[in-house]
Amino acid sequence: VQLQASGGGLVQAGDSLRLSCAASGRTLSNYYMGWFRQALGKEREFVAVISWGGGVTDYADSVKGRFTISRDNRKITVFLQMNTLKPEDTAVYYCAAAPTLAQAMADPRYWGQGTQVTVSS
Repeated sequence: VQLQASGGGLVQAGDSLRLSCAASGRTLSNYYMGWFRQALGKEREFVAVISWGGGVTDYADSVKGRFTISRDNRKITVFLQMNTLKPEDTAVYYCAAAPTLAQAMADPRYWGQGTQVTVSS
């Protein structure tokens, strides 16, 4: 499985960004897909997850109400809409996929390369 993330960039506080992650290489039917992030000098942390059908989503407390995860199963793509960005959202964002919710939130089976998000104050 290859996960290709894109959409990062440099924005100002209060701005929005939309990250995308396209999957290829095998079917991810029934897989949960999610996003993690890692700030410089910090451990990688869970951001958001979504089930195959989209009926189950979960978010880190730090992004609830600002970030929205969605997916397009026809294109096997997951999105992360990030609104009202803050400087503390600055990090490398990684997409991931796993067959269970628990794995998707803690230790995904598949990882994509990261995309840098930088929020200036």
